[in-house]
Amino acid sequence: MTDFSLADDLALALTLAADADLISYDRYRARDLDVTLKPDSSFVTDADTAVERAIRAGIEAARPGDGIYGEEYGVQGDSTRQWIIDPIDGTANFLRGLPIWGTLIALAVDGVPVVGAVSSPALQRRWWAARGHGAWVSEQHGEPHPLRVSSVGDLAEANISYNRIQGWDEKGRLDAVLELTRAAWRSRAIGDMWSYMLLAEGALDVVTEPELQPYDMAALIPIIEEAGGRFTDLDGTPGPWGGSALATNGALHTAALAIVKG
Repeated sequence: MTDFSLADDLALALTLAADADLISYDRYRARDLDVTLKPDSSFVTDADTAVERAIRAGIEAARPGDGIYGEEYGVQGDSTRQWIIDPIDGTANFLRGLPIWGTLIALAVDGVPVVGAVSSPALQRRWWAARGHGAWVSEQHGEPHPLRVSSVGDLAEANISYNRIQGWDEKGRLDAVLELTRAAWRSRAIGDMWSYMLLAEGALDVVTEPELQPYDMAALIPIIEEAGGRFTDLDGTPGPWGGSALATNGALHTAALAIVKG
């Protein structure tokens, strides 16, 4: 098998993201958008499936020995290199015409995400990172500039996002997230990939969600960590496999974890 550098893999992820944007944005606010309900009661559109098929085809052509794990079509292959795809993160927003949605593409090696690309054509932003290569953002296809998390060191001065309050209630963690919001300066429920990218940009200081899948998180992790932040589940375990997320600027992680861990 040909050896690829992380820079090579990141370049592939960005190419795949650009191709995905052409498909997804063409279907955004389309009057004939096909929407169905999956067994888990989440929505899937024809854009979700078309984007994932295109990304899979690109990976199969460029990295035929690699594994793939996508939201819509599951797992293929058993390589230690696995591409993890969420074709449209924020499908509920996408189908309602809200611009907070994007394509998430990650490469994990031995289960650890080392490359991440997040592309949101409706927001005209793309974020990306690879281990040791820094985290970057481009706005309106302009020149990229580096990302850095905030330096806020006190929860009383922190701006946080907790996504959907019902999810915390359903998981029996409502008291914990309410305690976190009381401890913070400001709280928001922005949700989906944008809240994590705002963390990487330094606009938010803590982002947390109680129920997520690996494909919701894998692409976010290299971006947040290369920007200087931390990403764990609600029990403090790093990585995208714990079913929940706590992302911070690093300085606030211990304090926030003590609250949400319960």
